[in-house]
Amino acid sequence: MKDDFSEKDWQRLLRHLGEDPERQGLRDTPARVDKAWRHWTSGYGKDPAEILKVFEDGAEKYNELIVVRGIPVYSHCEHHLAPFFGTATVGYTPNGKIVGLSKLTRLVDCFAKRLQVQERLTIQVAEALMEHVQPLSVGVVIRCRHMCMESRGIQTPGEETVTSALLGEMRTNLGLRTEFLSLAREKE
Repeated sequence: MKDDFSEKDWQRLLRHLGEDPERQGLRDTPARVDKAWRHWTSGYGKDPAEILKVFEDGAEKYNELIVVRGIPVYSHCEHHLAPFFGTATVGYTPNGKIVGLSKLTRLVDCFAKRLQVQERLTIQVAEALMEHVQPLSVGVVIRCRHMCMESRGIQTPGEETVTSALLGEMRTNLGLRTEFLSLAREKE
């Protein structure tokens, strides 16, 4: 893949904003911004199948919910390139296979480090877990604040957007669904 965007483009943006990219405080900014955006969009180079390597040992008799809450979410909206951030709760009911708990955090990070909308991010995490681990059920709840709403446009600081995806038995089993959503609720 040819790298068409360079530090010169960031310098051009600074000039467009009315700044002098050669002034002391901004000289290294183009290189820093380039490095930052490479990090913030590093999810494009990650493969969910590689992240979700499964274990069968230890899971053969476990068939209750496994839930990880408080997973950090840092992403950028595809509409304004503005950050959105919050937390995710990811849970699943194993079907003879489990993944390391850190893999759920890595899965969220994989999709969050792409230009996103929160709704897509939520379903991507759920579908990847369902496809690669093949559990009986999957639940994902994501809560985020969006800087495109807080710092521009409607300018409403502190509002939180909540999205959810429930797949497999969690969609049809009211008890399982209720248990997951109860566990996913924020600490009061």
